[in-house]
Amino acid sequence: MEPVPGTPYGVVHLDVPPVTSGLAVGALVVGIVSILVSVLVICFGVTGSSWTGVWAAGAFTLLGSLTGAGAIVAGLLAMRQIRRPAPPPAVRFSGRGLAVAGVSCGGAGLLLSLLGLGLALLVSLA
Repeated sequence: MEPVPGTPYGVVHLDVPPVTSGLAVGALVVGIVSILVSVLVICFGVTGSSWTGVWAAGAFTLLGSLTGAGAIVAGLLAMRQIRRPAPPPAVRFSGRGLAVAGVSCGGAGLLLSLLGLGLALLVSLA
């Protein structure tokens, strides 16, 4: 408790516990979805018959790429939100590990989706 100069009153700053960043949690969830969609891309690419499998893989590649890119952007924004300093009465954010995992899963899902599309094209041409 700090006394206010010139008055008989005091000021109390309550310590607010850090809150897990919603962006970090969202980045992790979307990154995991991106990896699951990339597994669909690979499955349609390998088992699909001729061009039907390529079209299905292409459609799911678009979904996997968008979710992967979204996870990367949300994870980077979450890391920026967590890193930003806050004065004592403001809310502080935690969850840097979740944000890093979201960026990693999003990048992996994006790359696996693109590799799955390439595999689908390779299988259909062979």
